[in-house]
Amino acid sequence: MADRDTLPLPLEVRTRLAELELELSEGDITQKGYEKKRSKLIGAFLPQAPGKGMDPSVPHERRTPVTPGSSSRYHRRRSSGSRDERYRSDVHTEAVQAALAKQKERGKMAVPMPSKRRSLVVQSSMDAYTPPGEEHIGLQDTSSGSEGEGSMQGEGTPTSSQSSINMENWISRAIHGSTTSSTTSSSSTQSGGSGAASRLADVMGQTHLGKSENHSAPPDVTSYTTDSIQVERPQGSTTASRSTPKYGNAELMETGDGVPVGGRVSAKIQQLVNTLKRPKRPPLREFFVDDFEELLEVQQPDPNQPKAEGAQMLAMRGEQLGVVTNWPLSLEAALQRWGTISPKAPCLTTMDTNGKPLYILTYGKLWTRSIKVAYNILHKLGSKQEPMLRPGDRVALVFPNNDPAAFMVAFYGCLLAEVVPVPIEVPLTRKDAGSQQIGFLLGSCGVTVALTSDACHKGLPKSPTGEIPQFKGWPKLLWFVTESKHLSKPPRDWFPHIKDANNETAYIEYKTCKDGSVLGVTVMRMALLTHCQALTQSCGYTEAETIVNVLDFKKDVGLWHGILTSVMNMMHVISIPYSLMKVNPLSWIQKVCQYKAKVACVKSRDMHWALVAHRDQRDINLSSLRMLVVADGANPWSISSCDAFLNVFQSKGLKPEVICPCASSPEALTVAIRRPTDDSNQPPGRGVLSMQGLSHGVIRVDSEEKLSVLTLQDVGTVMPGALMCVVKPDGVPQLCKTDEIGELCVGSIATGTSYYGLSGMTKNTFEVFPMNSVGALISEYPFTRTGLLGFVGPGGLCFIAGKMDGLMVVGGRRHNADDIVATALAVEPMKFVYRGRIAVFSISVLHDERIVVVAEQRPDSTEEDSFQWMSRVLQAIDGIHQVGVYCLALVPSNTLPKTPLGGIHLSESKQLFLEGSLHPCNVLMCPHTCVTNLPKPRQKQPEIGPASVMVGNLVSGKRIAQASGRDLGQMEDNDQARKFLFLSEVLQWRAQTTPDHVLYTLLNCRGTIASSLTCVQLHKRAEKIATMLAERGHLQDGDHVALVYPPGIDLIAAFYGCLYAGCVPITVRPPHPQNIATTLPTVKMIVEVSRSACMMTTAVICKLLRSKEASAAVDVRSWPPVLDTDDLPKKKPPLLYKPSNPDTLAYLDFSVSTTGMLAGVKMSHTATSAFCRSIKLQCELYPSREVAICLDPYCGLGFVLWCLCSVYSGHQSILIPPSELEVNPALWLLGVSQYKVRDTFCSYSVMELCTKGLGLQTESIKSRGLDLSRVRTCVVVAEERPRIALTQSFSKLFKDLGLHPRAVSTSFGCRVNLAICLQPHRLGKLADQGTSGPDPTTVYVDMRALRHDRVRLVERGSPHSLPLMESGKILPGVRIIIANPETKGPLGDSHLGEIWVCSGHNASGYFTVYGDEALQSDHFTSRLSFGDTQTIWARTGYLGFLRRTELTDASGERHDALYVVGALDEAMELRGMRYHPIDIETSVIRTHKSITECAVFTWTNLLVVVVELDGSEQEALDLVPLVTNVVLEEHYLIVGVVVVVDIGVIPINSRGEKQRMHLRDGFLADQLDPIYVAYNM
Repeated sequence: MADRDTLPLPLEVRTRLAELELELSEGDITQKGYEKKRSKLIGAFLPQAPGKGMDPSVPHERRTPVTPGSSSRYHRRRSSGSRDERYRSDVHTEAVQAALAKQKERGKMAVPMPSKRRSLVVQSSMDAYTPPGEEHIGLQDTSSGSEGEGSMQGEGTPTSSQSSINMENWISRAIHGSTTSSTTSSSSTQSGGSGAASRLADVMGQTHLGKSENHSAPPDVTSYTTDSIQVERPQGSTTASRSTPKYGNAELMETGDGVPVGGRVSAKIQQLVNTLKRPKRPPLREFFVDDFEELLEVQQPDPNQPKAEGAQMLAMRGEQLGVVTNWPLSLEAALQRWGTISPKAPCLTTMDTNGKPLYILTYGKLWTRSIKVAYNILHKLGSKQEPMLRPGDRVALVFPNNDPAAFMVAFYGCLLAEVVPVPIEVPLTRKDAGSQQIGFLLGSCGVTVALTSDACHKGLPKSPTGEIPQFKGWPKLLWFVTESKHLSKPPRDWFPHIKDANNETAYIEYKTCKDGSVLGVTVMRMALLTHCQALTQSCGYTEAETIVNVLDFKKDVGLWHGILTSVMNMMHVISIPYSLMKVNPLSWIQKVCQYKAKVACVKSRDMHWALVAHRDQRDINLSSLRMLVVADGANPWSISSCDAFLNVFQSKGLKPEVICPCASSPEALTVAIRRPTDDSNQPPGRGVLSMQGLSHGVIRVDSEEKLSVLTLQDVGTVMPGALMCVVKPDGVPQLCKTDEIGELCVGSIATGTSYYGLSGMTKNTFEVFPMNSVGALISEYPFTRTGLLGFVGPGGLCFIAGKMDGLMVVGGRRHNADDIVATALAVEPMKFVYRGRIAVFSISVLHDERIVVVAEQRPDSTEEDSFQWMSRVLQAIDGIHQVGVYCLALVPSNTLPKTPLGGIHLSESKQLFLEGSLHPCNVLMCPHTCVTNLPKPRQKQPEIGPASVMVGNLVSGKRIAQASGRDLGQMEDNDQARKFLFLSEVLQWRAQTTPDHVLYTLLNCRGTIASSLTCVQLHKRAEKIATMLAERGHLQDGDHVALVYPPGIDLIAAFYGCLYAGCVPITVRPPHPQNIATTLPTVKMIVEVSRSACMMTTAVICKLLRSKEASAAVDVRSWPPVLDTDDLPKKKPPLLYKPSNPDTLAYLDFSVSTTGMLAGVKMSHTATSAFCRSIKLQCELYPSREVAICLDPYCGLGFVLWCLCSVYSGHQSILIPPSELEVNPALWLLGVSQYKVRDTFCSYSVMELCTKGLGLQTESIKSRGLDLSRVRTCVVVAEERPRIALTQSFSKLFKDLGLHPRAVSTSFGCRVNLAICLQPHRLGKLADQGTSGPDPTTVYVDMRALRHDRVRLVERGSPHSLPLMESGKILPGVRIIIANPETKGPLGDSHLGEIWVCSGHNASGYFTVYGDEALQSDHFTSRLSFGDTQTIWARTGYLGFLRRTELTDASGERHDALYVVGALDEAMELRGMRYHPIDIETSVIRTHKSITECAVFTWTNLLVVVVELDGSEQEALDLVPLVTNVVLEEHYLIVGVVVVVDIGVIPINSRGEKQRMHLRDGFLADQLDPIYVAYNM
């Protein structure tokens, strides 16, 4: 496009254009918006080419006649938005592009893009991808060589280079401009083509640039077949899907398990699996360790890594500090001299925001006002007898950045009054980032007074009464305004005492550390004066020179040059406030010209902004400058700003030797500064160093690749009168070798002396005695650590490679945060990062530092843009620094915490990240690529035979793990019911002997009795039901009947009715009226699988089964006949059925296991009676007892307690349906209290409902008379590992209501045996009668050993300990052994194995319709492969261990405790070890307050973690890093996929157990509607 230099543009258009360019570079408008507005502005002045728009062949004209390469680079940078000017380096940009291109050729990994819910996505997402060749999207590209403005090509037909897929459009804008400046005009046509395809191809990184090495030529479009994009095609199904390369195609795909799954999720996971199959670097050492000692891999130093070979360095001495005769003896003396000799001489000129001089402070005014301030703070605060401030006290100086005059007066006032000023930033709000830490500093310095200006005082936040509130963490302060008009005049005879400089503290400068804490560096008066003298000498300052200062005058270089040294030399400072620089970045250059200033103090960003803003300023002349101090010269990335600035302004009179970078630190003040020489032949020092070498701490001049290099400029030589050496950064301060990087240390009078009030840290920093290699001190005087990393090069020049604060040691190699920021900023599109705001820090995970990169993204970036950029940054950092990024997060613009001057507050950002409140909008974690120190996967040993295991156990003194309950045969009890073989007979006997004894009482949700049953009522009702079955149902004996009843009395009557009729009952949970679609199919399935000949139910449910909703869910015509028991026949049956054989079937028990399998087990009459007897003996149940039951009565122990036990034992059961608790959570406990119940049974879901629902109401229910002091046992009925946290919090919560902490215990049952353990009441000593059984014991086991199936007991609270509670006392008549699930051999005490059980009440087999009982028969009839091979055992499918405890039971025998660890089906085999989902889930739930529930499962070999989020969707992404970290730290596992879902998505069965397999199926079928899915790389 023709440049506007060649167009006659009117002035207002030019200024508007300049504003536009600034807006673009500031990131306030998008490139598109900029181009639109720009073409509108200059459209009228453009010479029209024939046809539409302009002829693309019009050559570009350059704007400035300086060396083509660099200048064109510069302008290209300018258009590319404002990356952070600290880190600009064109060479580096090219290196990054080249590194990316290299990665491309290698065919880098395919990164699956995360899935977001629509509400989270700003614009389009994955679905917007189009396969190549489907659409042509013209992408506006700005890769033109000189301008970066793009060419205004017609929107018509694409030219040939447009239709090609221009990879460069994504990779290498920079390469165009730099390597091939000759081809800029030809290659800068607007590149378009199938943009979507190139983006897709790029993200998947599967493309290969053609053979051509000339990067600026468009790649060959013919090589771009759909084959090269390998995203949609999981390995193994190549041919099938080649024809349909659409994402998420509907065809089924084979997954790694050979399971076909449809949908996007599985395709992405497959892609992730394929990616992760690639070998990871670096390869790990082989080593062998004992089976369960998981040793974390210690990174071994690479034998080929570079080592320092140079001689030991010598300390460098600066030149002699010359003594000039008229140098003042203190700074106050200098002020007095100039204030009295030349009171009219200007000292400081301040500017307003328009760049007009606002105010000139002369030396006379400075002197008189300082005296006035000194007098007032000493005499007008407090009373005459008790002044508030005495000499030596600390005072805060709170002045805004645009008021240097007031600050200067206050500062010198303090010096004259001999109080110590502590300059700090103005606190804007009560909770500024880091403001609290400043408060701590003020508190520790004992500050009670804050001096401030009038304007600042008015601007501080005020309370309604007009008081300034106390800021968070700040001491109570008296605010004192120092404006002259508010002060009283000192009396004639009062005069400050001006002493020579001594060793008292002059001022305290604050310093923010890496961890966010703020320290105060104290500087003595002697050091202050010496430092001013050293600066005067090295900078060659003379009286009355003019100096322009852009820096912050409260600290560091700005304070030393602009406030202190200037006064010593009577110089005139022109102070440019930050607010003016924002409006007019050229202001400082204009002031240098206007005042013919000799010196300017700037930062590299000020030079950068001047370059961006300098258009065609005709009248710039910088020949007056003899020194341009670059304050952040110690930042290695300042070099390119210096070079580019010189390039552009050399033609405006800027001499090359004028640029003087300096290095400084709060502790050592000015460390080194380049002197302004007259000898322009001597070029400044340069070092091009290999980053690889630097990461090992050695200096290597890079020769080979030129990709990963760091170019350094020298920061001059040591200060006059100082000694400098370089010591090793960690350990003892030993001198480095000449080719080694270390921390610079300075020995001089002119440094800080201490961190105020911190003697330990002071010793380590300000009192360092460096030693040589033999351990001798190199000087008797102490040195000060500067916090700068670098080396002293040839000719005594100092080079700085980074700061100690930015150092990150990853895998034994050192990386500097600034370097990584620079690499990330050089990644195209550079406009992507909002104003270049990137934070890089490291967090410690699994014993190593891990790099985290957080960037603010521009408001207009799309999902693809951000994902594109993220994948590129990972590759660039990997290519250049050879280090992996652990986490890359993008946050919305302007959301990272800021420092007072607008930078990023690093420690605060890190804090937010770690506590999960950063709220990123995109996250990419790469634990698979970064974490290389995991323990080696466990190799399964070749199985040793069970016999040797047994021998081994005997030899090592471990007993075989077996235990049993009391022997039923030897127990004499007056059990009348034992006479009967069948429960139906027991009921008839009770109906005759105790007809009016109440067996059952049902409570409703108000806690009142809904109905009750006596023995005779139950008998009569059962008879009628038996008649109904025979007459209406026409059933034969042995037919199966499904009982579909709500929990209650009808269910019990129907059960005994079936027994009376000789039918086999199956209890089925009725469908939920609000949720028929999901609950009815389960009912249908049980009815079909159990082969029920008819169904019995209530009238209400009858209606429900035939409703419209029901017919939508299942085929209602195929139901068996349904009998409604609300309408019973009047007559009783002629004859009650009596089974001939007690081993026939009594009932079927159907239940859905945690793995989602529906399994029915057969219970014989013998087993049923034995079961009831065992429970009666264990719980001591008699007709006089009352028991409260709050359980679901459909399966397992819940059904037995609800329906069978009362009839067998004769006790009264108070029935409380758990569903009623949803209406009234206190129902169960109120019932227990009201009926003075001593024994109660509940489920975990009931306990959880009470804990959550009543947590805050304990006082109010106590006032309603709730008393739990009579409860002896509260047993939780479960088929899982005891939930120790829940039982403990329940006990703790209801302790105040009288619940005894030892009352709560658990039981354990499973499919093969419905109750193996049941803890009886143990509080007999508290109540009236004693009973057997010790307390349940809790042990702590080592979680790492458990993964190897070993049990190792550890102390409570030790690392990796897992608390396990025993599952209850083994029931009478039950024998248990622990067996190896694979070899079926018996195991010793210290092993985790499968629990096998032998008992009279084992179920007799599975009931399935498919006839595959043979497969499962081994569950019920297993024998040990060794040892006792005769006994027949049932396999529970649960892993656990036995432990002999020190406790004894009633018979005096020691009590064996059974600990259940988890289901074998659910356990996950990962890295050769066995993990139990619950352990990982517990860790995850603890990690963030918003995670309410969690479930984990594996898919192929990936660990998938699903978390339920209780909070705003914005918090979803915060969870991804936290979940990944905690699983790595505590379980040594890498999470493959993190899925964030809404509350209630994780399915839970009626027992409150998670259905992880259902969840897994839902996830793979893409049915969860997740808020966010992150695929960890």
